[in-house]
Amino acid sequence: MRDKSLLKEDTDRVDGFDKVTGRAKYFAEYQIPGTTYGVLVPSTITKGKITGIDSKAAERAPGVLAVVSHLNRPVVAGYETGKDQGVPNNMMKIFYTDQISFNGQPIAMVVADTYERAVYAATLVKGTYAKEAFETDFEKNLSKAKAPKNPAQASYLRGTADAYKNAAVQIEASYTLPTETHNPMELHGILANWESADKITVYAKTQGVKATQGTIASTFKLPLTNVQVNSEFVGGGFGMALRTWPLEIAAIIAAKQVNKPVKLVITRDQMFTLAGHRPYAFQKVGLGADKDGQLTGITHEAWGHTATYEDFTENVVSMSKFMYNSANVNTTYKIVPLNVGVPIWMRGPGEATGAFALESAMDEMAHSLDMDPIAFRVKNYTEEDPEKSRPYSSKNLKEAYKMGAEKIGWSKRNNKPGTNKDGNWLVGYGMSTGVFNASRGRASAKGILKSDGTLLLQSAASDIGPGTGTGMVQIAHEVLGIPVSKITFELGDSSFPTAPSQGGSATLSTVGSAVSDVCNALKAKIAEMATQSGLSASAKFVDVLKKNNLPSVEVTMESKGGEEQKKYSMYSFSIHFVQVKVNPLTGVVKVSKIVSVGDSGRIVSPKTARSQMVGGAVGGLGMALTEETVMDHRFGRYVNNNFADYHVPVHADIPEIEVVFVNKPDPYINPMGAKGMGEIALIGFSAAVANAVFNATGKRIRTLPITPDKILA
Repeated sequence: MRDKSLLKEDTDRVDGFDKVTGRAKYFAEYQIPGTTYGVLVPSTITKGKITGIDSKAAERAPGVLAVVSHLNRPVVAGYETGKDQGVPNNMMKIFYTDQISFNGQPIAMVVADTYERAVYAATLVKGTYAKEAFETDFEKNLSKAKAPKNPAQASYLRGTADAYKNAAVQIEASYTLPTETHNPMELHGILANWESADKITVYAKTQGVKATQGTIASTFKLPLTNVQVNSEFVGGGFGMALRTWPLEIAAIIAAKQVNKPVKLVITRDQMFTLAGHRPYAFQKVGLGADKDGQLTGITHEAWGHTATYEDFTENVVSMSKFMYNSANVNTTYKIVPLNVGVPIWMRGPGEATGAFALESAMDEMAHSLDMDPIAFRVKNYTEEDPEKSRPYSSKNLKEAYKMGAEKIGWSKRNNKPGTNKDGNWLVGYGMSTGVFNASRGRASAKGILKSDGTLLLQSAASDIGPGTGTGMVQIAHEVLGIPVSKITFELGDSSFPTAPSQGGSATLSTVGSAVSDVCNALKAKIAEMATQSGLSASAKFVDVLKKNNLPSVEVTMESKGGEEQKKYSMYSFSIHFVQVKVNPLTGVVKVSKIVSVGDSGRIVSPKTARSQMVGGAVGGLGMALTEETVMDHRFGRYVNNNFADYHVPVHADIPEIEVVFVNKPDPYINPMGAKGMGEIALIGFSAAVANAVFNATGKRIRTLPITPDKILA
């Protein structure tokens, strides 16, 4: 575990008290005088054209202020400009045309003086349509797959394509991952208030206040300084709040129309259609090895779905390019347009999808070779990134394998499936590797040292749950030695110094570096002031400020990575170990123990780091055993779009989870030596479960989730 000598003081979550007492305010809890309420009216067809909207009854209903649609919306400047200057990301222009691209697409918004009145009036709005044939079945439309325009998703080749076919030992397998939906407890939405014709303040659920600010400014052609975005607390995101959705633009449009603040909180079923999802994916993996277990070829082909109106892509095949030592690797990735709302990244994003296939295939190859799965991975271990031909900045997976194997009791595992039993239950052990890019972006922070002995830090970062504020306070504490109780980190405000969106496991590395730089600059400034005023350079900053009759001293700095990012491949790694028990009569799978090992540099905040890994394991359990968004292709509608039928893990599903960290600083990535872990906490986990189920039963499940019917089939 953590070497306590690396930190002066560990701490609880700095916002923990606010969250458990209800003092923390989320976007929907803000109340502006005169607030009105918006409710969206969804389309009832999946593809076609709106031929009419009858809103008269709704408009006459008590308390209704407006029914906004493409027929009467105010001018949106960004809708009328060219592609490059208009709505960002080719985002759907809501209330712009009469075209319907997916079932549940909003055709109107009712605004009323109370939420209940808005809900009722929305039922009175009637749309008529000219229906068109639609496509929502991913597997039936695989032949329509296309190569993404994004050059980062181009096909990859190292050595000879399909070299696995010439190997002494080879396996070929296909893997399927269904659509999964983000289901945080907090529903999505926004509170929008136009303070004047060209100035707006919003309270939003967002993983990036600066990104939201930019989208709103671009869409409505406003100066950035005229768009204020507030999002101090976010009730879970998992990736769904990484963009500003059309539903949020709809609320802003409606607020402009009624000239009052409009609050929109979408319903749980609308979370399935309007705020993204993990795309359905089909993958083929071919592995070839010699009889000693050395990989000679990897082929990884993947298909994922997107919307018909916008291309969404993610890194499904990236892990296969560099994770293992193989002279021959080729990958392809294509997307299948469907009549659904556009997908979005979900925790672990495409790397989690790809890791399920690759790490399952690695287990299958190890079985074919009659090798221990860990020994097979160690055999194909590499200290140099074979994709980029440069060393890793740090990589301690061999140590991580040993740590996790010891904790899970890997020595009890029998390489022959179905041989371990506990009463009537079959017992199996599985493991897998996870990896995600460890990046450091550009961020700024402000630090204000005050003569009362406190430090205030500000940056426009977000916190969707990992404990951003806690990590930043910890970094400041370690640089300056100020007690954590006297340090405050403010975030979630677009007027603060620039920070990137919280996603891709980069916040601590990026914003933390800015905080570290600011604190070191303050330290140097105080030392210089001390010397100039006749005090010792090591004098306490409070004494220095008092000596100079200053209430405070302030520093703002921008921080970014340098040339080291071109010299080294920077990744965070994880190893997931699970023990499962499978009932051979009922097909029930119980995960009875989990050990997750993180190799993510130095651990800055041990308590929140452990929470990250535990949360990823819980999400991984859902991915492996329960989560699946089911579409009725006759109508293009989801049939389990609620918490009763969309199954996520509950407390009774969660076993003992042990989290272990290698905890060795990365010498190159940032001043803290820390790398992100939010994504690696989940990446690869589902494969560990599938591999354990195979070890228990001899049955290889290649389509998630692993449900009793598949065990018994």
